[in-house]
Amino acid sequence: MEGTSVHRLLALTFLLCCTTNQAAQLTVSTSRSQFFEGDSVSLSCEEDNISAGWTVRRNTTKRQSECKDGWGVPDGLTCKMTYMETRDTGVYWCESREGAASSSIQLTVSGGSVILQSPVLPVMEGDDVTLSCQTKTPSNLPAAFYNNGVFINNEPSGHMTLHHVTSSDEGLYKCYISGHGESPSSWISVSEKPPIVAPPTVATGVTEDPPPISAPPPISAPPPISAPSGLVLRVFCHLVVFCPYFISTLLMVSLYRQRSTGKNLTVSTVITETERGLDENNDDISTAVTTEHHF
Repeated sequence: MEGTSVHRLLALTFLLCCTTNQAAQLTVSTSRSQFFEGDSVSLSCEEDNISAGWTVRRNTTKRQSECKDGWGVPDGLTCKMTYMETRDTGVYWCESREGAASSSIQLTVSGGSVILQSPVLPVMEGDDVTLSCQTKTPSNLPAAFYNNGVFINNEPSGHMTLHHVTSSDEGLYKCYISGHGESPSSWISVSEKPPIVAPPTVATGVTEDPPPISAPPPISAPPPISAPSGLVLRVFCHLVVFCPYFISTLLMVSLYRQRSTGKNLTVSTVITETERGLDENNDDISTAVTTEHHF
């Protein structure tokens, strides 16, 4: 029992998804909503899935019917109307075999001599829209334009442009040409512009920009090298100053060594002579001592 409920739920979900994805759009070959009697037009259901069985349908003051019911010639997803009459005024849309429907549009067939050429599909918010007041014989006659019955402006060329339309510009528009008459009214719809979605950023592992590389500190120049002649002169001056001290020191050391050597030899000689004198004569000791003391 539980498995059956799940299957039914999946089947319902699939049916809803398929019905939503099969939405088509009805387009008009002349991209306008008003026509004169005797004009021709082609209505097409724009849809990639031709197997869905889309067809053009309409609802007029008489009845609702398909393209093949005497008022148009079906050709695949297109319905061709070769001679339009005032009775063809009505609402048109695309419908599939499963019952899915597109958005509808209003077409008006005028038996008069003036029509208003205006966009048949909704215009995007922020776009410019041009309205033209035309007679059966193409001409650029001066025309007056109205919005919801309120006078807007007189245009010498019969053309009026609405700049950067917004939702406040929606309404029924018509025009009037002196000596020819007034056109039927047509509804102009303004759709909201979709928000601009920024593309997702791809993570690259770098969260922020690397810090800037600082310039290396300036390299100080080495001290200048003095000329060889200056170096020799400086060494010579040091030698001149140092040599006298060095020579005098050597002389003093040499004299001191000589005196020390001479003293040692005299003492040794005296000692030897004294020893000999003791052996020979005791009186000689006094003489030797006296002699040493004198030195």
